[in-house]
Amino acid sequence: MSKPDLQKGVNPQIGVIADSTLQRHVVCKAIESAGYVVAVTLPPEKVDDHVISDSKADLWLVDIEDEEQWSDFIVNLFESVQVPILLGEGNAPSVNSLQFQRWEQKIFSKLKDIVGTPIEAPETVATQIPVQQPEPVDDGYVAGEPATNIWVIGASLGGPAAVKLFLNELPKELPIAFIIAQHIDPGFEHTLSQVWGRNSHFDFVQPRSGRVISHGQIMIVPLEQVMTVDQSSKALLFGQPWAGPYSPCIDQVMSLMADHLGVQTGAILFSGMGCDGAEATVKMHKMGIPVWAQSSETCANSSMPDSARETGCVSFTGSPEQLAQYLTQYITEQYDDAVIN
Repeated sequence: MSKPDLQKGVNPQIGVIADSTLQRHVVCKAIESAGYVVAVTLPPEKVDDHVISDSKADLWLVDIEDEEQWSDFIVNLFESVQVPILLGEGNAPSVNSLQFQRWEQKIFSKLKDIVGTPIEAPETVATQIPVQQPEPVDDGYVAGEPATNIWVIGASLGGPAAVKLFLNELPKELPIAFIIAQHIDPGFEHTLSQVWGRNSHFDFVQPRSGRVISHGQIMIVPLEQVMTVDQSSKALLFGQPWAGPYSPCIDQVMSLMADHLGVQTGAILFSGMGCDGAEATVKMHKMGIPVWAQSSETCANSSMPDSARETGCVSFTGSPEQLAQYLTQYITEQYDDAVIN
């Protein structure tokens, strides 16, 4: 996925995919009222490779109500689309209600961050709305040996595609586990685990307090509450919202992991907008904990890894594949040294 190639003086074009006719209509009206151009609007069953390649969309906004039915479609979309994908804000509330205004404002704010402000667009103010996630059902989890290496992956815009390339490159039985802090809209954690797990050797386990994470496993950090992992490799969930404008807060994830695990952790920052993670990069560096970042030229949006690099505390930069190869060498040498000692 690459940055949208926007022409100066031309309003950004948005492609809309939704499985509800009413939702497509409301989303398109909201986009147009903000000054953006709707390039194409389709239900998921009408989308194919030709539609994607022929479209002039600078961004695809995807709003799927029946996630189970269209999970494979979303996975394939992440793999094939070359411009940013924005996952929607869910079903629109009643028009003219305060909730509808906030729903619109969240969409406008994200569009502005990704593709810029349209010509003569109305001013909007982003509003944070608390999100509550339902408790996951029992998934038959069986505890394994506690992991001794647990690293943080931080990502935002363009992150899903980059993280997928990274995970696919890691060899089987590498002695490491990950927690992934990805800025994304609520309800898509399961879809992301499908995207990332399709061709990788890692198993995804649901984050629950007291649950042990083992080598070869990944937990996706929940959006609605603070999470970390303690010295016993057990997940801790605090029931408190994340700090900052985005959830989860990558700075907070990195800082808590450093406090609990010290040099048993590390962090890799992938494609994303903003500067989340930069502050914790400095802290980790001072503690002797490695922080690496995706190279600018391979990012859909390089703001986040660039901000971390500007601190002078990122010790390695590379493409997703190069980061995976470097990590494999790093962990293998670290593990061999521990066995020898």
